[in-house]
Amino acid sequence: MRLRNEGEHDHEYVTDSSRGDLTFMQETTDIQIGELSPNSVLKVENITMQFGGVVAVNNLNMEVNRGEIVALIGPNGAGKTTAFNVITGVYEPTNGAIYYNKKLIVENKPRGKMKKYYSGQNAGLYYKSISKTPDKITALGMARTFQNIRLFKSMTVFENVLTAMHVRRTSNFFTAMLHLNFSEEKKMREETASLLELVGLSDVKDDLATSLPYGKQRKLEIARALATHPKLLLLDEPAAGMNPQETEELTQFIRYIREKFDLTVLLIEHHMNLVMDISDRIYVIDFGRLIAEGNPEDIQKNPKVIEAYLGGSDNG
Repeated sequence: MRLRNEGEHDHEYVTDSSRGDLTFMQETTDIQIGELSPNSVLKVENITMQFGGVVAVNNLNMEVNRGEIVALIGPNGAGKTTAFNVITGVYEPTNGAIYYNKKLIVENKPRGKMKKYYSGQNAGLYYKSISKTPDKITALGMARTFQNIRLFKSMTVFENVLTAMHVRRTSNFFTAMLHLNFSEEKKMREETASLLELVGLSDVKDDLATSLPYGKQRKLEIARALATHPKLLLLDEPAAGMNPQETEELTQFIRYIREKFDLTVLLIEHHMNLVMDISDRIYVIDFGRLIAEGNPEDIQKNPKVIEAYLGGSDNG
């Protein structure tokens, strides 16, 4: 059982198990620091995501430390994007807990009909139902991109990034209506221009986002995520659809932004050359279960990983 520091509290969104709705202003507490790595940014603890009778993620445990580039890999349908959706608040997990910067941000246990149908592990370890919506997760300092590019199609490159800047705004509807937010808006526009310069998109800032070549659309999506000022960046198949030259350029770009913006990166990727080249550590899942973890060299030689990707053979 986890020990908690009862002296510190944070307000969280908490689901009332008896009513099943979302309430606010219930307090949660920090996990004891000794249970996390000293530089822990993200810890996924016993996370299970079950849809009816289908267990998409099964008792997943992983940790990402400050400054690392960590990859989450596995065959198609292994549960990687589902894990991202749980981490970023798109899905509420069926069971388990998530910590960000050593604070508990998500916790859940099987409720309602799932008490009967739950087929995961560790159901008895958790007693609260705590969740945060994606916008609250972003405000904490966690940003993501998507497997399928999700740019604002009718907006320019500049407008796509500027819109993301507003997640940090301090003005409200009334100050905006009265044009009292002029200085803040000016600062966001300056930061947008600066960011586009840093990522190499300033020359196309007035173009429609969808008019860009595929590789630049991917870069724009990452730039939009950077505009939210994240400390943890989650990239869901950033090299999907790219040719070898674009993939190599992306590899260098991820390294560049990690250093430039002092980022920690968690990525899903099928391009193994990119994964092995850029990752400090790798987690491998298959059918929702963690089957291996380690550095790239260890993962390349792991027999369970080889079998998951290539399949087993009765004839050897």
